[in-house]
Amino acid sequence: MIFAIRNLRTKEIPPMTTHKAAQTTAHATTHTPVHAKQQAAMPDRVKKTGVVNAISDNAQSLQDFELTDLQQFTREGVYSNTASKDFHLFYVGRDNVHEILKYVLSRARVSLYLNMFGYDDDELNQIIMQKVMDPSVTVVITLDKSQSGGAHEKALLDQDKKQNLSDFNSHIVVGQSATHQISHTKGFVVDGKVGAEGSTNWSDSGEGTYNGPWQVIGNADPSKNPAGYKAQNNTQSIFTDADSINRFQTELINEHLIAQKQASASGSTAPAKKRANS
Repeated sequence: MIFAIRNLRTKEIPPMTTHKAAQTTAHATTHTPVHAKQQAAMPDRVKKTGVVNAISDNAQSLQDFELTDLQQFTREGVYSNTASKDFHLFYVGRDNVHEILKYVLSRARVSLYLNMFGYDDDELNQIIMQKVMDPSVTVVITLDKSQSGGAHEKALLDQDKKQNLSDFNSHIVVGQSATHQISHTKGFVVDGKVGAEGSTNWSDSGEGTYNGPWQVIGNADPSKNPAGYKAQNNTQSIFTDADSINRFQTELINEHLIAQKQASASGSTAPAKKRANS
């Protein structure tokens, strides 16, 4: 009996027959999981930093954004090798601030939280309104009550209301600070990834322009700048560090809720007489 058990344990299992082995091999080489086929069929996404206004290209987003994407809009065209990886400061008249704002805002795919004191930029407003009317993007916008009474800004807001009054009222509120002073914040957070803040108002002179087109001005000597050139002394920061993004987005929401409460209490969002830009 002992010999029989030992013999059973050491007995080799016969190899698979040639027919079955061939079937197994054929199945292994021809069967491809469905997800693998789908992945193979999907084209690789190409990041296009050369596309400034990416409003119509959903493949362009801020998921892989880096601050170096914006160095093309500086006078030098490149950052210093000591530049920060999560914060950069741009200068109106020296750097192309309008294109920087357009690059970031047009790539909003998830959310946009914004409070803007001077809101007089037609092109940026068009981008904003497309985001407002996009149900896949959460948009929360606060504007200053005193500035909303200016001729240009009032015309922009009236146009936005005519375009879609329901969405305008759902996402945009005009108001003041908690102590009924001006709402002087000038910044936003996009997709919880990129923040912007500075002294720049959204206007021709606020962002820097001449004869309509927005571009980098390379001449340090003002007398050599093209006719019609004008630019305020303003700064525009873009940052990506997570703590600043989180804290600033929270502050933007809080400022929106305060203005919303004021509008509800007054029963009207009618603009006040405009104060001088500051």
